[in-house]
Amino acid sequence: MACPPLVSLLAAGALALAVTARADVSGEPLPLPLPAPGTATVLEIQGALGPATSRYVVHGIEAARTAGSRLIVLELDTPGGLDSAMRDIIRAILASPIPVVSYVSPSGARAASAGTYILYASHIAAMAPATNLGAATPVSIGGESSPGPPLPQPNPAGDAKPKEEGKPEAPAGSTLEHKVINDAVAYIRSLAELRGRNAEWAESAVRGAASLSATAALKDHVIDLIASDLSDLLARIDGREVRIAEHTVKLATRGLTPVYAKPDWRTRLLAVITNPTVAYGLMLIGIWGLLLEGYNPGAVLPGVVGCICLLIALFAFQILSVNYAGLALVALGSGMIVAEFFFPTYGSLGIGGLVAFVVGSLILFDSDIPGLRVGRPLIAAFATAGALTIAGIVYLAGRSLRRPVVTGTRGMIGASAEVVADFTGRGRVRYGGELWSAHSAVPLSAGQQARIVKVEGLTLWVEPQ
Repeated sequence: MACPPLVSLLAAGALALAVTARADVSGEPLPLPLPAPGTATVLEIQGALGPATSRYVVHGIEAARTAGSRLIVLELDTPGGLDSAMRDIIRAILASPIPVVSYVSPSGARAASAGTYILYASHIAAMAPATNLGAATPVSIGGESSPGPPLPQPNPAGDAKPKEEGKPEAPAGSTLEHKVINDAVAYIRSLAELRGRNAEWAESAVRGAASLSATAALKDHVIDLIASDLSDLLARIDGREVRIAEHTVKLATRGLTPVYAKPDWRTRLLAVITNPTVAYGLMLIGIWGLLLEGYNPGAVLPGVVGCICLLIALFAFQILSVNYAGLALVALGSGMIVAEFFFPTYGSLGIGGLVAFVVGSLILFDSDIPGLRVGRPLIAAFATAGALTIAGIVYLAGRSLRRPVVTGTRGMIGASAEVVADFTGRGRVRYGGELWSAHSAVPLSAGQQARIVKVEGLTLWVEPQ
C-alpha cells in the first residue's frame, strides 16, 4: 500500500501541473520578474514580431499590472512582423490600465512596418536620436502586396497638399491587395485619431511606404518627444497627461526605477521553434526520418525522431501561416529523392524531386518581412547536397551496367573448369565444386583447365584454355 505522504506529494504535483497547463492555455500571465510599486516595467521588442514576441509583451503587460507597476516602456527595434502578432500587442496596449510608452531605442534602431502601428497605439510615442519609423505597407505571407499610389507628404502643420483636379488616382494591384491596404489604412488612422497624432502621414506610411527620421517625426506630430536614453525619457514625460479608458491620468515618472522583464522559458522555446529556418529544418528532419523508417521498418529511431520533429514543425507552421502548396512540394520532393536510393531511375525521380524541393522551399515562406523567411543560402545548401546525392546514385547505377555479370549462367561464360577424365566430344568437367556434362570440339586430357564458352541447359561448351 502506498504511503499517504507520497500520495499527497504526487497529487500536489499533478495539481500544480494542471494549474500551470491551464494558465498557459487560458492566456493567464506566465511568471515574469515582477516589479514593485515605484518602478517602470521595460519590455524589449527586438527583431521581427512573431508569436513569441506577442506572448512576451501581452503577459509582460499583465504581470506589470498585477505587480502594481506605474509605467510600461516598450523598447522598440523591429523591422516589422506578422499582422496577427502586431494586433495582439496593440490590443494589450489599448486594454492596459497602466500607461504604455513606446520608445524606439537605441540610436540606430527603427520601428518599421508593424512597429509604426505599435508606436501609434501607445499612450506616449518617443524616439531616440538617429532612429526612424514608417514603411508600414502590409506584406502578406505568400507574396508582396503592391502598394497603392503614395499620398502627398504632409506639411509640418499636418495638412496634406490637395491633389490636382481632373487626375483621379488609378488603383494598382488586385482587389484583394486593395482590401488589405484599405483595412491597414483604416486601422492606423483609427489609432492616430485615438491618440491625437498625424493621421495623414500615417496613411502615407501605409499607402506609399513613407518613412521619417526622429526629428522629422517630432516636427510632423507623429511622436511626442525625443529622448536620449531611458532616464531622459522618464524625466521628460513626467507631468504629462494621458487618456486611459474614460479617465485622464497625470504621469509621475521622475525617479521611477526601470525593471527589465525577461521572457520566460516557454516564450524563449516558442521563439526558437517559430523561427522559419528552425521550423524548416525540423520539417526536413521529420520527413526524412519517416521515409527512412518506412523503407527500413523496425529501425524505430528515425521514426521516433521524425514524428517529434514533424509535429513541432507543423505546430510552428500553423502559427506562421505557411504556403501549404510549398509544404506539399517540399514533402513530395524529399520523398522522390529518397525513392531514388531504392528505385534507381537514372535521375528521373531524383531530378524531379530536386526541382519540387527547391520550388517548395522558395515559396514556403514567400515573404519580404525580414526574419520571417528561410535563408536562401540554407535552401541552396540542401539543394546542392541533394544534387550531389542524385549524381552519385546515377554514377553508381551507370557503372554497374558496364561491369560483367557475375551471377547465373551468364556469369559462367569465360570461367575456368577442370577436366575430370580424357575425352573427345563429350565428357565431364568440374566447375565450382560440381561435376558438369561438357562438350568440346578438340581432345582434352584429365586435369587440364578449359574455358567455358557457352552454357546450354546442364551442358557446358568448353575449349582448351
